Amino acid sequence: MSAPCSLCPRECGADRSVAPGFCGGGPLPRVARAALHQWEEPCLSGGDPARGSGTVFFSGCPLKCSFCQNYQLSHENFGREVLVSRLAEIFLELQQAGAWNLNLVTGTPYIPWIIEALDLIRGQLVIPVVWNTGGYEKPETLRLLEGYVDIYLPDLKFHNPGLAQDCANAPDYFPVALAAIQEMHRQAGPLQLDQNGMLRRGLIVRHLVLPGERKDSEQLLRRLAEVIPVEDFYLSLMSQYTPYRPMTRKALNRRVATFEYEWVRSVAQELGFSGFGQDRTSAKEEYTPPFDLTGVERKEGPP
Repeated sequence: MSAPCSLCPRECGADRSVAPGFCGGGPLPRVARAALHQWEEPCLSGGDPARGSGTVFFSGCPLKCSFCQNYQLSHENFGREVLVSRLAEIFLELQQAGAWNLNLVTGTPYIPWIIEALDLIRGQLVIPVVWNTGGYEKPETLRLLEGYVDIYLPDLKFHNPGLAQDCANAPDYFPVALAAIQEMHRQAGPLQLDQNGMLRRGLIVRHLVLPGERKDSEQLLRRLAEVIPVEDFYLSLMSQYTPYRPMTRKALNRRVATFEYEWVRSVAQELGFSGFGQDRTSAKEEYTPPFDLTGVERKEGPP
């Protein structure tokens, strides 16, 4: 990859061969965990406890939300650098383990390397590729993924610029993320499921309801429904807000109230969205997997 780096909307201009960019990305992909994951949407994880979504958690993040569940990765950049050849092996190992799909979490800082790894195993990887992202993406960067990604799984987090500034230092978040999601929809098209009810192609938009911000959620959902046909994608309405440190906005220091979540759900139903929801018990730290380098290092075979 050539310097200066401009993969994400931050356009920090870092020479990552010399020092990490804003996201924490350096000269090689950095991975914290690669394993089957049971806690994605049902059409991604399935119902078989022996299988799951083949999830690769990359280190670093272009957004760095102050309430991030995966703060060890997004803020602390925990993980280990791997060669592209090893990354390709990890992808195939997850497929061999029974993954329904290859789920790439926060891969934006490493798009050139991910594409190279996918090229190395073209014809061998037959499961769908999922792009799991915070939504803060550049359409022109996403276009590099066309033909490589089958399922887009972005967040759409904030509508209000002030809220986005307070939580992620990104007042331009909503227009940037909305344009990115429109590009994802252009690439993925309408939902396609297989005979098992597993998603093979399409778009799932996640929205985390924040405490004290139900009106922001309503504005966000109404705008989303205006730009993409609601029948073309799933909405995943989430309640698992678990801040890991004190927040500047007082309401953000508590969990989401049941009435707030149900109020936003009623708006989604009014607008005709279909998809997935969560109950309040989902707001638990144990739903975040351990970041312990599982699956990152090559396993040595018997002598």
